[in-house]
Order: sequence, then structure tokens, then C-alpha cells
Amino acid sequence: MNHLRFLFAIILLFLITACSGQEAGNSEEKSKDELVLAIGGEPEEGFDPTTGWGRYGSPLFQSTLLKYDKDFNIELDLAENYEVSKDGRTWTVGLRRDAVFSDGEPLTAEDVVFTFETAKESGSVIDLGNLEEVKALDEFTVEFKLYEAQSTFIYLLVTTGVVPEHAYDDNYNEQPIGSGPFQLEQWDKGQQIIVTANPHYYGERPEFTKLTFLFLSEDAALAAAKAGNVDIAAVPPAYTGGEIDGMRLVQLESVDNRGIMFPYVPEGEQNENGLPVGNDVTADAAIRKAINIAIDRQALVDGVLEGYGTPAYSAADGLPWWNPETVIKDGRMEEAKRMLADAGWKENEQGVRVKGEQEASFTLLYPSGDQIRQSLSIAFADMIAPLGIDVETEGKSWSELERLMHSHPVMMGWGSHDPLELYNLFSSDTKGMGYYNANYYSNPTVDMYLDKALSAGSMEEANEYWQKAQWDGETGTAIQGDAPWAWLVNLEHLYYVHENLQIGEQKIQPHGHGWPITDFIEQWHWKE
Repeated sequence: MNHLRFLFAIILLFLITACSGQEAGNSEEKSKDELVLAIGGEPEEGFDPTTGWGRYGSPLFQSTLLKYDKDFNIELDLAENYEVSKDGRTWTVGLRRDAVFSDGEPLTAEDVVFTFETAKESGSVIDLGNLEEVKALDEFTVEFKLYEAQSTFIYLLVTTGVVPEHAYDDNYNEQPIGSGPFQLEQWDKGQQIIVTANPHYYGERPEFTKLTFLFLSEDAALAAAKAGNVDIAAVPPAYTGGEIDGMRLVQLESVDNRGIMFPYVPEGEQNENGLPVGNDVTADAAIRKAINIAIDRQALVDGVLEGYGTPAYSAADGLPWWNPETVIKDGRMEEAKRMLADAGWKENEQGVRVKGEQEASFTLLYPSGDQIRQSLSIAFADMIAPLGIDVETEGKSWSELERLMHSHPVMMGWGSHDPLELYNLFSSDTKGMGYYNANYYSNPTVDMYLDKALSAGSMEEANEYWQKAQWDGETGTAIQGDAPWAWLVNLEHLYYVHENLQIGEQKIQPHGHGWPITDFIEQWHWKE
């Protein structure tokens, strides 16, 4: 079976390159100002920042007002300067005057206004509900007025690419025009896109003037790397065995986490859509905490991820708003058993714990077709069986998970460069809002910290409150506190990279959407 899959991958790659008319060839035959990349799937919604393109990495074709450096410090991009009023509600941004779209038209304040108004009206994943008004004070000055002070508004300025008002229409997502380092030349649906350097780009000019992004399956990406037909190939841990001639394996740290979301309240309720809410087993804090201290996260990294990852203890490990006190010593099976016994969970003749008439058993759901989440679920169930908790695992479609996730534990994945994700996951105000806070978690003290983080006057002050929401010494979302999740692992993002291609130092990668490896693509270079 494996050799047939490999043969199919080779054939698929040949068909793609034949259809595109591109002769990738070996590195010796390629121009050094061109790259061929197989770094992720095709963006289903296209390349429109007003509906979410660029949230998980560089928008590539568009520029943003601000940007991150590799250490998550805020830097200027389209913005020449910015200031925030004392009450935190008015943000004034001055624009650089040399920014030009790839069609040669200048970028002005009206384009920024149009971008944020369009994004707010799009009803997409971009949350601009707190934006009261955005207006141009002059050709190169924009004023944002918020209903309430919001420290996380700055991250919307980091992630939202600016689109041109004069060239925006219903087809923009497929024919993007922007002021970023590259411009789209060709899109062969289901196969590839070809981009070239934007001749009007104001920033550091990329060394590579042409990039071809191939949309390959994992099998085909590996086959392409082995054949010398790509310069970078993204691969899962299972495909990293053995060396590939002329390429090196690059391991990038990420906050692309996997963990189990536990329904937090007892069963018996329904949400506004009539879906069941709650689970009597996972609503017991002793169950959640015992699981968290019993599991061996490093064993999951080694066994499921083949060592390519790190143990996870929160939704934001390693980011500036993460609280390092969330890290615990795990694998404490005997202590976990005592914790359950003290809470009234006694083992029956089958070795399963019961409390009254309630048996410590549940079904752990995961998205069907996701090999890593399936393997993690099975490994988790085996790992906690000695604890006396009986776990069945079952794959479901996302539409099924949407109906069941309020009442069943689910193997989820998060990881964002925006701390607002912490608010969305744990605020009482977001209970049952899509995938956010699907377990109906609520803690008034945590709510207080989250609200203070949002209204903080600076990122530094906000980070203190984000960290306290996780653990303040007495309560929080951490394992020592309410433990509404069992965070398990952070994936490493793995790429085979041509030995001559230098991609520089990368920041911690977000959840696996978009193409975050291209964040600093202007700095990539070829070194013989």
C-alpha cells in the first residue's frame, strides 16, 4: 500500500507541473531567484483579508498597519506612527506616504477606512464589534473610535491586511491587489498559485522574484521533496523518517496545540438551539484535575508526535501573555488515584470508578480524518485507563461535532498570536458561541481578569491580567484552578528545506492555518 501511495504522489506531482507549464527540475537547473513551495493547503476562501486571510501568518499580497518581529514586539509597517487616547477608545494612525498597491495606485487613509468597514460588515472571523467608527482625518491619517477601551485592538492592526477601495469587488478574493511584497500572477484551482515580487513594494525587496505554491497532499509533498522538485515541503511527523538528499528538516516551535475540552456543567440543560449541554462526569472537578495530573504529556509527544512537539499546559504556551505557572509535574498516577478516591470515586469490580450511580466513563470525540487527533485520543484513553476512567473514542464530522461538543469531551486545537483567544475560550460572555467556550466554562474571577485585560491601557498591563486569568495563586483556568481543559501537546511545524535556502529565525508558529512560515519571506536568501 505504501509504495502505491508513493507512486500516486509522483504521478500527481508530474501532472501538476505539466499542467502549469512549470519546469521545477533539480536545484542546479532552477534559477536562484525562484522557489517552489509545498507548505500547506489551498486557501478555500481565497486571499481577502477582510474575511480572514492573513490571520495565521503573513497576508503576502497585502500590508498591515503594524507587524510582529520574531519576539512578538510590535513594529510599524504601513503605519508611520500611532497613538492611543488616555481613555483607550481612540486610536490615531499616521500612514507612510510611499505605500503603493501592486497596480500602481497610492495607498491612502481612505483605503484603510474601507478595509476596516468592509471587514466589520463581512460577518467573518474578524471581530470588529467594538469598532464604533473609523474615518480619515486627512490623506494619511486614520482615526479609529471604539465603543470601549480594548487592548487587543492592536492585534487587529497587526493581522488585517489593507485592501484597495478602487479595486475591491466580489472577485477580490481570487484576484487580490495589495501593497505587500508579492502579487498574484496565476491561480490554477486545486493545483497551484504563482506569485511574483511586487515592483512597487516599499519595504525590503525579497531576493526571490517568483514563487510557485503547489497544493499537494502530504504524500505528494514528501514525494516532491525526495524528487528534488520543491524547495520547501511541509510534512507531518509520520513522514520525517530518513534523510532527503539536498534537504534538511526544519523544526519550528508552535503554539498549535491539541487538548481535550471538558463540558464544564452538569447535564440536563439545552442551549438556544435545543442542543444538549453538560456532562455529569466531566462536570466533576476531581475528574478533570485527576486526568490532568495523571497523563504523561511528554509520552504523548514521543509516542504520537514522534518527538516533534512539546507538552502543552495552556492555550498560549510561550507567548507574551502566557503564565508559566500553568506548567505542572504530570504523570502522577498514584496521586491522581488518591484524588479521585478522596472525592468519592471508588473502583468497582471492573476497575471503573463510580460515585453513587454515576460511572466514570465518557466518549471522547475527535474530527474524523485527523490522524494526529485520532492517535492522541486513543493514546489518552489507554493512558488514563489505570486511573479507573473508561474512555471510548469516536471520530465525527465537524457538523456532528458542532451538535455534540457541548455535552461530550472533544479533542480540539487552538493557538493564536492574539490573546483575545483566551477571552473567547474562557469568558462567560462567549459560552456556546460557535467553537468558543463550547464547554460552558464560567468563573467570575476569571471574567474580571479577562475584562481588565481587554480594557488595559497597555499590552504590558493587559498581559498581567491575561496571566492572572490563567492562575492567580488561588483560581483560574489552569490545571491548579478549574482545569476546564486537559491541554496535551504543542505540535512542531515540520518542513523539509533545501540545504541552500536560508529562511532565518522564525517566531512561534500559530495554529496550522495559512502559511505562517512566509512571515519573514523578504529576508529569505539563497546561500551556496
